[in-house]
Amino acid sequence: MSTKSSAIWGSSSLAIAIFALSSSPILTRITEHDMGPYGTIFNRFWIASLALGLGKVVKLLWDKHSGRLSTTDNTDNKAYTVKDFFSLFLVASLDSICLVTWAWSLTKTSVANSNLLHNTTPIFAAVGGWLLLSQSFNRRFLIGMVLALGGTFLIGFNDFHIDRDTLIGDSVALLSALFYAGTLLVTEHLRVKFDTSTILLWLYTLGGLLLLPLTLLFEDRLFPASFSSWSAVIGLGLCGSIIGLGALFYSLKQFSSSFVSLILLLEPMIAAVLAWLIFAEKLSWLNGLTFIIVLSGIYLAQSDGELENIGSTEPT
Repeated sequence: MSTKSSAIWGSSSLAIAIFALSSSPILTRITEHDMGPYGTIFNRFWIASLALGLGKVVKLLWDKHSGRLSTTDNTDNKAYTVKDFFSLFLVASLDSICLVTWAWSLTKTSVANSNLLHNTTPIFAAVGGWLLLSQSFNRRFLIGMVLALGGTFLIGFNDFHIDRDTLIGDSVALLSALFYAGTLLVTEHLRVKFDTSTILLWLYTLGGLLLLPLTLLFEDRLFPASFSSWSAVIGLGLCGSIIGLGALFYSLKQFSSSFVSLILLLEPMIAAVLAWLIFAEKLSWLNGLTFIIVLSGIYLAQSDGELENIGSTEPT
């Protein structure tokens, strides 16, 4: 695939990821009418892993029927090492903790605050990329990141009520951003060897196994009890986990985790619009100003050519 085509596919997948992931806080809030954070994420994981597993079986049967099954198929025939298993377990653990802490924060603070702080990931991703992956950033990227982060904090400017429960919820949402950054950094490493669907299948299967005993221990029910909650958790599993995170992981072949996490700052703005449409949450002129600031920051960061890892021929 040419560099130009790779850039187009990477940008398109990132755009799809943003819109799909923006629905996650809305669907999570609906699901939590019946369940707590452990049950919400456990059901999200098993639905996603079941869909991915069935998809892989259908693809295998189709390739076998059409005679396209090859013994040299890119990633499935590569031997797994102990390091690979550790990395896959690590990314499943990080993503599980990330989503559970985020879901829990939604029970203590507003959707705007939780989603806002959850998407401060660029701070942690940039530091992690600098410490662990030797990534470097020029002044334009740093200015753009600061501008975009400053804009996202304006979203929740009128919503911060410093009481005990809200403060705890805000803190946990911020903690989830740390684990989100870790998930992106480990996935960026795994994408060198494994394709997106393989990473996701391992992530959701291991994550579901990790969360099953916690759900049984700390929650009253294992599955949703109402149609609306079932619809929401299925939406989380298919739209948020497979389409959203799958497109996000695919984009990590073309862009660094720091740049991807910066673009994710669009997510709180889209979620704010969805919350306005669905829950009638108020949007003010401050939101419009925020959109302009964040988009300006993203434009500055995007113009930093050092962020792009385009041209790789590794698995997609």
